[in-house]
Amino acid sequence: MGKIIAIANQKGGVGKTTTAINLASCLAEAGKKVLLIDADPQANATSGLGIDPREAQASIYECLVDDYPVASALQKTCIKGLSLVSSRIDLVGAELELINKPQRERVLRSALATVKDDFDFLLIDCSPSLGFITVNALTAADSVIIPVQAEYFALEGITQLLNTIRIIKSRLNPQLEIEGFLLTMYDARLRLANQIYEELKGHFGQMVFSTVIPRNIKLSEAPSHGLPVILYDSDSRGAISHRQLAKELIARNKPEAAQKAAK
Repeated sequence: MGKIIAIANQKGGVGKTTTAINLASCLAEAGKKVLLIDADPQANATSGLGIDPREAQASIYECLVDDYPVASALQKTCIKGLSLVSSRIDLVGAELELINKPQRERVLRSALATVKDDFDFLLIDCSPSLGFITVNALTAADSVIIPVQAEYFALEGITQLLNTIRIIKSRLNPQLEIEGFLLTMYDARLRLANQIYEELKGHFGQMVFSTVIPRNIKLSEAPSHGLPVILYDSDSRGAISHRQLAKELIARNKPEAAQKAAK
C-alpha cells in the first residue's frame, strides 16, 4: 500500500513545489512508483514537469468536483515511474463547489483511495494557504512534510500550521503524522541559516530531516525548462540534496524504521 504525503506550509515561497517536483522525481529515480498530485491552482508542479495545464483531459479539479476517476486523470511525465495528476486555475473555484458535497473534507481521500495501492508514494503539492483544498489534502494524507525557509521569518506561521494539523488529526484524520520538517534555501555561510536549523532541531528533534536543501541556481532554473533538477543538471547541489532527501525518506519508511519509531 502506498503512503500519501502532503507537502504543506501556508507561508508562500518556502520551496513546497520545488520539493514536491524534485523529491517525487528522485523517489522515482530510486525505483519507487510515485504519483504527484498538484493541488495548487497555480499549477506550478504541473508546468515544472513540462506539462501544459490546459492540455490535460482532466485535472485534480475534475476529480474533486465531478468525481472523475483519478486513474483516468493520470499523466506520464519525463521521469520513468513518476505520474502526475495535474492542476489548473479552475481549482480556485473548487472550494465553493465542494461546500454542499457530502463528506466534503474527505473528497480527496476517497478519490486517492482508488489508486493508493498502485504507488509506493503519493505526494500532494498543497497551495500556500490553509484553505479547503489543503484541509482535503491533510485529511487524505498519512503524513506531512513541512518545508521551512532558512530565513528570519521562517518559524512564523508554523504554529498556525501545527494547530491546523492537530485539529485535522482530532476531527478528520487520526492517523495523520508529521513526516518531517525540511530546511530549504539553506546557505551554510550565513550564521542565521545555521541558527534556524539548530532552533528547528531543538524544538522538533528527530522530526527534522538531516538533509537540507541549499540555495542553488540550477534548482531555480530547472522549472522554467519544464524539468526536474536531476534532468536539468544531474550533478548540481540541488540534484544531490534531493537525491539524499529521497534516500532519507525511503529509509524512514522501511518497515523496521517504522516499528522502531512506534516504540
